[in-house]
Amino acid sequence: MTEYLGFIAGFITTVSFIPQVLRVYRNKSGRDVSLWMVVLLSAGTFLWLIYGVLTHAAPIVAANAVTFSLVVVICVLKLYYAAGAK
Repeated sequence: MTEYLGFIAGFITTVSFIPQVLRVYRNKSGRDVSLWMVVLLSAGTFLWLIYGVLTHAAPIVAANAVTFSLVVVICVLKLYYAAGAK
């Protein structure tokens, strides 16, 4: 039961990044997204991913692998659109 709770919590927090990815993509701008927030969040989710792998915690691995991917997409889009605006 505890593992199911972890998967549900991970799913909800991970899915919360999808609207931000879509917003940056649709607006072709990441100006409203803090680069520092994205960098720190990327580092944190990557460390959680490593922790999950080392402790064999499947919910932590799954949630942070997807979250890290989404945050990297936000970062790449933000930088790509910022470079295109110049």
